[in-house]
Amino acid sequence: MDREIHAIPSAGAAFHVEGVDFAYDDGHPVFRSLSLSARPGEFVALLGPSGCGKTTLLNLLSGFLPPSAGRITIDGETVTPEMPALGYVFQSPQLFPWLDVLGNVRFGLRMAGRLSDAEQNGKAMAALSLVGLEAAAHKFPHQLSGGMQQRVALARALVLEPRLLLMDEPFAALDAITRATLNDELLRLCGQLGQTVLFITHDVEEAAFLADRVVVLGIAPAGIHSELTIGLPRPRRLRDTRRLDRFTTLTDTLLDRISAIAAA
Repeated sequence: MDREIHAIPSAGAAFHVEGVDFAYDDGHPVFRSLSLSARPGEFVALLGPSGCGKTTLLNLLSGFLPPSAGRITIDGETVTPEMPALGYVFQSPQLFPWLDVLGNVRFGLRMAGRLSDAEQNGKAMAALSLVGLEAAAHKFPHQLSGGMQQRVALARALVLEPRLLLMDEPFAALDAITRATLNDELLRLCGQLGQTVLFITHDVEEAAFLADRVVVLGIAPAGIHSELTIGLPRPRRLRDTRRLDRFTTLTDTLLDRISAIAAA
């Protein structure tokens, strides 16, 4: 049975990356005149070979890295790391081992200091309910499986009500069954909450299943190699979607594009 949304309102944000250049301190260029945008509520997946700049792009969009040229905006505002519109889920859960699950999820609310302890706990429990972990609220990270830890990390992001969720291969380290379950759960949550999502993956099936649009990056500093609109019906479940001929066509197309980049 689907879990209900309690006290976690959200809506998607539009983002625009306009003519962005970026190079690291050694002078190696990662992007030249990169432009990319997403409409509110769109789920965009990023694919590309290692070193093409996927994580760098997320760090630019989050404001963790400043572009050397160009502009990055969320709903018309120049990005900064403190923007309340932003949520970030990393490759590893990065939970505080000395805090229980509830303490980890309410950490951002506590730092903001705008709510009472009771209000923080209520919102944190609502976020845990979304990801099916309300019964684990008083467990510590070492008592959880990898999949449960990543659910906590997702709840920690959702409790802040982000309108743009940046996700950097959040399920890559998980076993296939857990990964498939979390892919289904992520689509359910995003469908109900309406966030815009930018999701990094190396898995063409994951990209085709989750996304409205897949953006393929070429080897740096090539920028965007190509884009592919998915167009599969929603809501989706992975088991059913994999049976669609269209899904096979999409994954084959994405594999061909990745192979072409590697061979160039």
